Amino acid sequence: MEPYEKLQAWRACHRLVLEVYSATKSMPRSEQYGLTSQLRRAAYSAAANIAEGRARHGQKEFRHFLNISIASLSEIGYGLRLARDLNLLPTADFERLESQRSLAAKLTWGLYRIIKHP
Repeated sequence: MEPYEKLQAWRACHRLVLEVYSATKSMPRSEQYGLTSQLRRAAYSAAANIAEGRARHGQKEFRHFLNISIASLSEIGYGLRLARDLNLLPTADFERLESQRSLAAKLTWGLYRIIKHP
């Protein structure tokens, strides 16, 4: 089995984590333990669950971790939308991040679909 770093889905999620961390630096300190933290945790979770799932034994376990990653990507989508609607995230940043999130979600779903059921 190839390492998680070679998976396109993980690479897209990792880029998303980096971009989320960068974009949330400019959010108000009042959101440090709120939306900023939640967006960062969800982005980290999306990438980390692919890495952890890849280290597990068996396709069933890997699919379980991919499922968690997919849920985290959905959570990021809402968090980004909320941040934009609260004027905490400029529209241009939202569009860039949403595009990256959408790509990561498509690649992760694709990986989930090709992993066979046990």
